[in-house]
Amino acid sequence: MRIGVDGSKIPHEADDSAIRILERAHGMGMEGVYFRSVMDVSPTLDRGLLSEVRDCADSLNLYLQMGLAKVNPYATAEAPNVRRLGDGDYTRGMIKMIEAAHEAAGVTDLWVACANYQRGMPGYYVFDRFRTDAPWADQLVAIEKFLRLLAPVARDHGVHMNIETHEEITSYEIVRLVEAVGPDVLGVTFDTANVVVRGEDPVAAARRVAPYTRATHLRDFVLGEQDGVFGRVFAPIGQGSIDWDAVLGILHAENPDLPLSIENAGPTLHLPIGLDDPEWIAMHPDLDQDEVASIRGMAAEYAERTERGEAPRISDLRAATYDGAHFIDVSAKSLRGALSRIGAAV
Repeated sequence: MRIGVDGSKIPHEADDSAIRILERAHGMGMEGVYFRSVMDVSPTLDRGLLSEVRDCADSLNLYLQMGLAKVNPYATAEAPNVRRLGDGDYTRGMIKMIEAAHEAAGVTDLWVACANYQRGMPGYYVFDRFRTDAPWADQLVAIEKFLRLLAPVARDHGVHMNIETHEEITSYEIVRLVEAVGPDVLGVTFDTANVVVRGEDPVAAARRVAPYTRATHLRDFVLGEQDGVFGRVFAPIGQGSIDWDAVLGILHAENPDLPLSIENAGPTLHLPIGLDDPEWIAMHPDLDQDEVASIRGMAAEYAERTERGEAPRISDLRAATYDGAHFIDVSAKSLRGALSRIGAAV
């Protein structure tokens, strides 16, 4: 298992090219880069440039993964660049991205997600799951229909569209989408720190998605209250509440060549988890009480660590100066340690 980094969040200059980002990643000791979108590499899908990026990754012995965009028709207005790419047709824009990523860059694993985080919205409305104009059940139907539109193109090119366990969707729902449309064209991008926002224990979620996981976004989290609201805050891998030996052991057993991409992120966001809120609970029909108990246990354990002075309080963690390079370095060291303990090749 090789350890890499999310290309959109690695510390870099605004005008850095994709090749420069690959070089930065290599210089940091990373073994691969996961570009969130092929359009981050080339907004115009320049085949020559995409081929150069492939050659650069190969020369540096880096794995190379890329992404597409949102696959939720209710969210396409938030990605006008994809629609413009398709000359007014969002579907055509996505197809062009699949074709360019595979044909020019040789990428066969492509990230997709179902919604954006709605920054600045109050309470649960930061998640599209709680939209009232478009009920979540309707969004899931539309997502499946859209994925079925793209499936023949993905199948023809031998690529997988890997749905991220993003904050708005559960791992149960993603597995159902993969199995409905077909695991020959769909996979999972397992974001370890997002599943807890939907009331899921990362270890249990890993068991659900591992058979289909082809890409990762890895970061840790801590849990606790801010202003009377229970929620999640990001932390570097190994400094939070995830049992990494268990998670990596599960993933390695299913796919020993799975790329492990660190997604560094600051601790400023505190996302609400309504474990005691009937409104929130009603939106989670798959909620497992054993996993809820596990989440409460993680929160209690972290509170005990802070009381003993072994970890910062959430308010202090959120107020601390964020250092992306440090986050990546600490996380990579922790991942290597966990891989060594489970006997996985690094």
